[in-house]
Amino acid sequence: MQPAFVGQEQLLSGLRGKALTVEASDIPTKAQVRAVVPKHCYKTNTLISLACLAKSVVLTVACALTSMLIPLKVAALPLWLAYGVVTGTVAMGLWVLAHECGHGAFSSNRLLQDSVGYILHSLLLVPYFSWQRSHAVHHSRTNHIGEGETHVPPVIDGVAPRETPGGAGYLDVARQMGVRAHGALQLFMHLVIGWPAYLLAGATGGPVRGVTNHFVPTRPFSTALWPNKWPNKVWLSDLGVGATLAALAAWAVHAGSVLPVLAVYGLPLLVINGWLIIYTWLQHTDVDVPHLGNDAWSFMRGAFLTIDRPYGPLFDSLHHRIGSTHVAHHIDSTIPHYHAREATDAIAAAFPKAYLYEPTPVHLALWRVAKNCIATRRTPEGRYIFVPP
Repeated sequence: MQPAFVGQEQLLSGLRGKALTVEASDIPTKAQVRAVVPKHCYKTNTLISLACLAKSVVLTVACALTSMLIPLKVAALPLWLAYGVVTGTVAMGLWVLAHECGHGAFSSNRLLQDSVGYILHSLLLVPYFSWQRSHAVHHSRTNHIGEGETHVPPVIDGVAPRETPGGAGYLDVARQMGVRAHGALQLFMHLVIGWPAYLLAGATGGPVRGVTNHFVPTRPFSTALWPNKWPNKVWLSDLGVGATLAALAAWAVHAGSVLPVLAVYGLPLLVINGWLIIYTWLQHTDVDVPHLGNDAWSFMRGAFLTIDRPYGPLFDSLHHRIGSTHVAHHIDSTIPHYHAREATDAIAAAFPKAYLYEPTPVHLALWRVAKNCIATRRTPEGRYIFVPP
C-alpha cells in the first residue's frame, strides 16, 4: 500500500514503499534482537573462517593461472575481458573476508585476524586500518543524511550544515541529459570511478567530515575521520599498499611492459571495485528507502534501513553472503558470515515490519537506482526521500 504522505510521483521498488511506513516505534532495540537471534550466531570459529579463506584463495589463484593461457594480443581482448570479469568476481570473496577481519568477525585471535585482513586488503590496494575506521563510522551512522559515510545523497534546498546541498542542480543535469543517459553515466561514475574517488577524496561521504583521504590523515585533507591513534594506523596502512605497488612496479620492469600487470592484475581489480560499489550502493539505496536527519535517526533505525537482496546461491557462495544478509550485519557486525543466514531468518521472522528484503533481480535494481536515486527532499516526518528525475 502506498504511504499516504508520499506524492503520486514517488517511485516504488519491490518493497512497495514499506520502508517509508516504518516508524520509530516499529524498530526493536538491540537487546530485543539479541533475544531472538541464537547465541551461537555471535561466536567466531577460526577454523571455519580459515576454511572460507582457503576456498577463496584457491579459487582466485586458479582463475588467475588461466591468464597464462591467453596471449597478450589485441585479438585476445574478449578473452581478457572475460578473464577479468570471472577472476574479479571470484576474488571479491577475498575482499569480503578482509572486511570481516576489520569488523572483528573473523577470529578471536586479534593478531591473526588483523594480519589476514591487512595482507588481503593491501594486495587489493585497500588501506586496511584506514578503511576499518571509515567503515566503522559508516556503520555507526547508517543512512544518516549528514553524518553517514558513503552513498550520502544531496538534498534539494539543503541548507543545514549537516546536509549536502545542490540536489536541485543534480536533478537539472539528469533531466537535461535524459534519464537513461544520466543513468548510464551514474553507473560509470559509481562502478569505475566511485571507489578510488571515495578513498582519495571522501566522495559521497557525509558533509560533516569534509574532504577526507584514506592515505593522508593530515592537512590539506580533513582530519575528522582520524582521531587519536588513527593517523598512525593510516600511515601503517599506506605501507601495505605501497609494498603492493612496489611489487607491481617490479613485475612491470621484469616483464619489460606494464601491459601484463594491467591485464592480469588490473582488470580483475576493476571488477572487484565494481562489485564493492554494487553491494554498498544497493545495501543502502533505493527509490523508496529514506535517509534520516538528526530528529528521526537512531542507530537501530538506520541499521533497519539496510536492504537485503537476492544475489543467488553462486554469488552468495563466492562472496560469503555479503549482499543477502546485510541487515543482520548492520545490527551487529560481529556476526560471522557463516551464521548470518540463521541470524537473518530469525530477525525477519521476529520483526517483519522493520526488516527490508527487496526482491527485484539485482541488475534491474541497480539500473533503477542509477536512473532515479539522484537527490532527496525532506518530508514533514523527517525522512529524506528520493525525488524522481
